[in-house]
Amino acid sequence: MKEADYKELKKGGMMRQAEAGLFSVRLHVVGGRLGTRQLEAIREAADRFGRGEVHLTSRQGVEIPNVPQGSLAELKEFLAPSGVGVGVCGPTVRTVTACQGCRVCPSGAIDSPALAAAVDREFYGKPVPHKFKVGISGCVNNCIKAEENDAGIKGWIEPRWSGEDCTECGICEAVCPTKAISRPGKGMQPVIDRELCIGCGDCIVACPAGTLREEVRGFRLFAGGKFGRVPFLGKRILGVLKTEAETVAAVAAVLEFFRLHGKPRERFGDTLKRTGFEALEAHVLGKEARP
Repeated sequence: MKEADYKELKKGGMMRQAEAGLFSVRLHVVGGRLGTRQLEAIREAADRFGRGEVHLTSRQGVEIPNVPQGSLAELKEFLAPSGVGVGVCGPTVRTVTACQGCRVCPSGAIDSPALAAAVDREFYGKPVPHKFKVGISGCVNNCIKAEENDAGIKGWIEPRWSGEDCTECGICEAVCPTKAISRPGKGMQPVIDRELCIGCGDCIVACPAGTLREEVRGFRLFAGGKFGRVPFLGKRILGVLKTEAETVAAVAAVLEFFRLHGKPRERFGDTLKRTGFEALEAHVLGKEARP
């Protein structure tokens, strides 16, 4: 097979194996969610075109290994009616990962699967300078490890002190895991350090008088993370985004910045090390001149 032909196959999620003539086919699985009809189709495809086994990837994906080159097109056609598409490789926006979110998990602050579907619908497979991964954690427990993604999103609950019925018990200060809450003195309003706050909402739940309440429940965006050979944790940018639409728009602006400033085969985090995170924030906020 010519290298150019293989590159085209790889773009479509079909990766050459060590064993000559065989491919591992990556499937498009958004947020790790599959219906039983899709699972049945994948099982039958693995039996019919592979060796009766699948591989679960580290990013919630499914791959069917041991597929002969001559069966790749037929496998794709077989899966299509069930709604299972093939994945992507190369310099593109990859499948979005997500936790189960607030509809399933008691700790969830946002509907992660719904946001994953929206982000995937807008950006999946779109070209960028290098591979670009998006991961969504529904809360600060961070099961999807938002900071390890090129763009990571985390559910966030920001507290505010209402002043009503405060007994100055100090529980909010005691339960805060990052010591973001302090009380300057008796009769004085507690101080909430927004930089230290991790958006867990523990102080709100623990407050016996209901004095601490939600200021906003939304989405925090992290940029530039990656794993692999040289890991790098992404950094928090912007404030708390209040809506799903606002978050999708922010991801769009992040991708636009990457296309403008990224170099071929350069991960987004390395681009940001050159440009500075401040330049990214200025672009997303519309303070940088757009092309």
